[in-house]
Parts: sequence; structure tokens; C-alpha cells
Amino acid sequence: MKKLARSAFDFFLFSNLFMSLCAVAQALVTFHLIGSKPVTTVTGLLFTSTLGIYNFCILLSKPDKPETSPYRRVRWFFSHYRLMVTFTIVSLLSLIPLFFLLSMESRILLVFLSILSFCYSIPLFTIGEHKFGLRNIPGLKPILITLVWTLSCVLLPILEAENLHLADVSMRDTMILIAKRFLLIGALTVPFDIRDLFQDRQSGLKTIPVAWGEKNAYLFCQVLLVGYVVLLFLFRNNGFNLDFFALTLTAVLMGWLIFRSKWEKNEYYYFFYLDGVLVLQYVVLVVFNLIFPG
Repeated sequence: MKKLARSAFDFFLFSNLFMSLCAVAQALVTFHLIGSKPVTTVTGLLFTSTLGIYNFCILLSKPDKPETSPYRRVRWFFSHYRLMVTFTIVSLLSLIPLFFLLSMESRILLVFLSILSFCYSIPLFTIGEHKFGLRNIPGLKPILITLVWTLSCVLLPILEAENLHLADVSMRDTMILIAKRFLLIGALTVPFDIRDLFQDRQSGLKTIPVAWGEKNAYLFCQVLLVGYVVLLFLFRNNGFNLDFFALTLTAVLMGWLIFRSKWEKNEYYYFFYLDGVLVLQYVVLVVFNLIFPG
């Protein structure tokens, strides 16, 4: 039974189903904060696009001998190669009908995000005999990941909610939502770069931990989370409301998990506990509003 549960958990985590659920949860956080009911087209598109693009990026970065990789995720993924290819194809194809159900503004945004996502991993550029993608440009990797996640999970829900007349969000509040989510996701990307510090140094990737050192990278995460809480306070001039306390609680938890990642080097910690905060945010929002109804 324990072995079966472990296999099911590995499948859920390493097939990127859990990461897709994180994207959906972040969109639900946005819908909640702007006072809109969820738009199923948006949540469906975010789930399938996250699943397809994450798997596509892993397939592109296949090592010569994945079965000897030091990473359990890589070994698991390529030991289920055909299944993962099928997942990727089905996910990307399902985006086509969902794409045409969105407003024109959302379609333009998605085209832009798709270009960024695929250029992130595909080696489109050449210097001499060396081919590289956008992720290899110094300092660009975390910015690209954070930008794509932020615009997908914040701006896309806002555009669709406004198009369907489910919410009315001012430009000021839109910018605050985008900025604070950018800080949150940005803080979350740094521990993964710290984990890959030695590997990134060897391959010449100029990440924040490589450039600033591990200790300063951890401090930088905490600064980003403080900025997130400040912007959360300013959103819609709500101050210390229920949502503020719920999301501040998860930000404090994220700060603690990031600090603890100094000692926790296993992949489950990163891909479940750290990324899981993105799901936990929505869960805590729902629980707080159930316990303390307005």
C-alpha cells in the first residue's frame, strides 16, 4: 500500500499535474481578490497550458542518460517517456478550442506569453557553435518564469472577468495585483536556483545565487516577501481586512519554508511544500472567509 501511494504521489508531482493545479489556484486567488466568480475557460486553459509547457520544456532538456540523473524527477519523467509525450500533445492540442473562447485582449496576451514560454527553452540563438535559449541569458531565467506566471494568473483572469462584466478593476489595483504577485513568484523561484547553484555555476548560468551568493539570495527572498505584504495592504485600500491576514499568513509560511530549504535538499520539499504554497494561498482564503464570513 505504501509503495502504491508513493507511486501515485510521484505521478501527481513529477508529471506536472500538481504544478498545473498551482496555476489554477493562483488564478482563483485573483478571482477572489477582484470579487469575481471563477471563469472556467481561464482555469481550464491555465491547467492545460501549464501541463503542456512544463512537460515540453523537460522533454527538450532531456539528458543523454536520464536514468543516471541525480534528480528523481528526471529519472521518473523519462522512465514514463511515452506517457509524458502523450500528456504534452493532448494538453497543447486542448489549448486550441480554449483559446478561441477567450476575448481578443486575452488572445493577444496568450500569444505573447506563448512566445516567451517556448523561447525560454528552445535554443533559438547561436554564438559560434554554441546554441542557447532565453533561459541562458544572464539574469533572465527567473524574470521570465515570474513574468509568465504573473501575467497568466493575474492579468488573464482580470481581462476575462472584465470582458464578462463580472468585475471592474481599476488600473491602479491591476498594477498592484501584478506587482505583488510578481514579488511572490519571484521569491519562490530563488530557492530552486539555490538548489541548482553548483550545476548553474558549471554551466555558466548567471542566476541570483550564482551572482550574489547563497546567503544574500535567501535575504533577497525575504525582502521580496515584505514588499508583497506591503502591496497587499495597499490593494483597493482595504488595509487590514480578512484577505490581508490570510495571504500574509501564507507569505510568512513561504518565508519560513524558503529559509528552511537551506537544509532540505530533497525534491519533494521543493516541488510539493514550496510550490504547494501557491495552492495553500487559495485554501487559506476560502477557510478564513468560511470561519469569519463578512
